[in-house]
Amino acid sequence: MAKSTARTTPETRRGIRSIGLVSTSPETEPILGPVKDAEAEAEHLPRLARHTISLADGHRVGVSVCGRGVPIVLIHGFTAEGMLYAQTLSRIVTAGFKVVAIDVANHGSTQGLPTGGANFHAHTKLVGRVVDELGINKAIFAGHSMGGRIVTELAAREPDRALAVILLDAIVGEPWDKIVAASRFNPLLLAGIGGVLLVDSVSTVPFLRDRTQALKFGHLVAPTLLSHVRHPGHLLGPGVSILRSRSSKWMLEKLGRDGVPVVAIHGDRDIVVPLATARSAAKLSNGMVVVVEGGTHSWLLKDPETLPAILREMFESPAAQANRVRDFAAMGLEPDASLDEIEAAFYEPDAPILQLTPEIDLAAIVPGPRRPRYRWHVDHPR
Repeated sequence: MAKSTARTTPETRRGIRSIGLVSTSPETEPILGPVKDAEAEAEHLPRLARHTISLADGHRVGVSVCGRGVPIVLIHGFTAEGMLYAQTLSRIVTAGFKVVAIDVANHGSTQGLPTGGANFHAHTKLVGRVVDELGINKAIFAGHSMGGRIVTELAAREPDRALAVILLDAIVGEPWDKIVAASRFNPLLLAGIGGVLLVDSVSTVPFLRDRTQALKFGHLVAPTLLSHVRHPGHLLGPGVSILRSRSSKWMLEKLGRDGVPVVAIHGDRDIVVPLATARSAAKLSNGMVVVVEGGTHSWLLKDPETLPAILREMFESPAAQANRVRDFAAMGLEPDASLDEIEAAFYEPDAPILQLTPEIDLAAIVPGPRRPRYRWHVDHPR
């Protein structure tokens, strides 16, 4: 892949720096997801810094960041926000990545769009602007549910900026497109799906299985739920964008034509977005499917260990190592490039995201003792 051209300018970078960090919380507030023994394990986990930045036009956006190396940009699902994935992301950092979780419009700390946000393209454009103004030239893009649709369109429109696309129970693929098309004639269909999603989200909090973990996750999710209760209308735009979304086929096919690697990781018990959706997305994009056995729609929130374990297995495979050599060569890097060299290639000089990243001692990180809750397998084409 050819190195992407610079997308940020001194003016847009000053747009972020000019107001510093507009935040209701400390500039580097640590965020950790649910843990079995919060006090013991927190000593060994890297901590994400949560910020609210302002883009060049004054649009406020929530961003959480941690780590060093190749960037992984995560876009969350409908009604969620980046902070809810904090524990999962903190484990990905240990594999040598910088994780960047961006709150989409009307979610988390990100304000709504002037247009109301009733179409996915507007949400995609905003995420693209955030990536530009943070000074990220190229990244792995990952998206859960609604976020999967956003990163798919973003990478399809600008494939040079994507090292790979990771779809996490994403709403792309022909089965989902058919569900949305049917819901235009019967809106109660999506309402029913929304009800199932709510039940799945509530079951994410493991009240009976692990009370300590439930309390920790409940502490994280409480501000999100409170915001939804206080401002129920702010989800209308994103919800309408799902209802009005058009076929995702063209963007998946374009990713395949452009040679952007696509991995669809999907729970086989997801009744909100069926596994057939991931299989369709992978087929259209010449990608692959990883099936999370027993995983429901929010499996990656229920267990923070599984996704990092899957990614470690993928990134350590011979094919992944070959791709790393190829991609690094395209960026002017040697396969054994240092973190400083990697960051010089993947980020703009003086990129704001580098300033927003907290200091971290990777050598001092001790992996937690917990094992993944779920098993998984590669879904071979039939």
